[in-house]
Amino acid sequence: MNEQPPHDPSRRKVLRTTAAVAGTGIGLGALGVPAAEAATPAAAPAAAPAAAAPKRLGATMAGVPFEGRSTVRVGIVGFGNRGAGMIGHFLSLPGVRVNAVCDPVRDKAERAAATVVAAGQPAPAVYANGENDYENLCARTDLDLVYVATPWETHFPIARAAMLGGKHVGVECPVAMRLEELWELVDLSERTRRHCMQLENCCYGRNEMRVLRMAHAGKFGRLLHGAGAYNHDLRGLMFSPTYYEGPWRRRWHTQLKGDLYPNHGFGPVANYMDVNRGDRAVSISSFGTPALGLAEYREEHMPAGDPSWKETYIGSDRTISLIQTDQGRVIRLEHDVSTPHPYSRINSLGGTRGVFEDYPARIYLEPDHKDDEWADFSAYAGAFDHWLWKDHADPPGGHGGMDYIMVYRLMQCMRLGLPPDFDVYDAATWTAPVPLSHASIKAKGAPQEIPDFTRGEWRKARSGVDSVRPA
Repeated sequence: MNEQPPHDPSRRKVLRTTAAVAGTGIGLGALGVPAAEAATPAAAPAAAPAAAAPKRLGATMAGVPFEGRSTVRVGIVGFGNRGAGMIGHFLSLPGVRVNAVCDPVRDKAERAAATVVAAGQPAPAVYANGENDYENLCARTDLDLVYVATPWETHFPIARAAMLGGKHVGVECPVAMRLEELWELVDLSERTRRHCMQLENCCYGRNEMRVLRMAHAGKFGRLLHGAGAYNHDLRGLMFSPTYYEGPWRRRWHTQLKGDLYPNHGFGPVANYMDVNRGDRAVSISSFGTPALGLAEYREEHMPAGDPSWKETYIGSDRTISLIQTDQGRVIRLEHDVSTPHPYSRINSLGGTRGVFEDYPARIYLEPDHKDDEWADFSAYAGAFDHWLWKDHADPPGGHGGMDYIMVYRLMQCMRLGLPPDFDVYDAATWTAPVPLSHASIKAKGAPQEIPDFTRGEWRKARSGVDSVRPA
């Protein structure tokens, strides 16, 4: 099949001032790394065990269905590149109404409202009175879901406000940036009985869903290893004065050394291995290269006096992480947005009967293939394409149609009263490498324990993205 277009994970205006991530900004101590350690190298410990799981304040959300409804009422926060590109998917589906839009840049919020009206829906409420106006949107009584497409550091407070306001919430990647925030989202989801979902669109890619079904059918034998990545040259976009609303994304490279965007690689492989549904990610060891790429790009392309010259980049140009699962499997993650590299999410899976590798897609399985020569992955489309891709063979929108498939499936689950394909435990697990890879690199690769956000529920098999077509 044709390769999926690159995912440009566009987030725009910082809803809470970008000063929070500039300079000293967000304290690394809040990410699980002592402040002193951020300034001076630390001796590598043998291991860094995570704190014991906090006491559960509510019942598990694993397998909990949505309340069925004829119409899903949506509020959208954030209309930069990503939010502006996604609103059309919500508006294209029957039984979905966009009742409220929010962006601190009023022109963007009003353009979004005009898009809603042009689609034939009533004019939505507009929230554009400052960076915290999302709190008023989340307090509305006529919303079922809040969709969040904003800069990373705002994901946690908006998701928190949505659940406290009685709304389910879907958040673009990553769901939060700190370990304690991940735990708070888990606890809030359980206490409020609202789902908090990492909207990981790559889990809905055609290749990813085909590999998932093949893995569950035993085509790879007993699973052993997988790999995923976000290797995407973003230098030009991060230094562009217009692509992002401010320098928020580039400035994260002045704060963290680790994998800033693990979800696209981790989510699909976690699905293949039934992480949180029979297996569990237990530890991560990460290593990072020197941070040279952004500074070299700045020297070649940015004029003297540009504000970027005040920044010092510490984020590793390439981060490589190894995740061990409870069953002994290994997942390799990579992150590189600072050097020249063709787009790749790697997307690999291997077992006792063969291996799949993407970019380009190729496969080798026993007994189907022989002579150690790669075979045509498209030959498995008819037997193993997910029903969503059979029902929507040519989906509209960006990223090869996976964005549309994701929104369609979420709205379907909400309307029919089904459990979501992934939940707050997946959101926390897939995002945990952000703070933990930083801590591991600072500790010279020492393994960091990945918390059991499910508090033992991972041992129970349950459905996920490999779903059954509703009757």
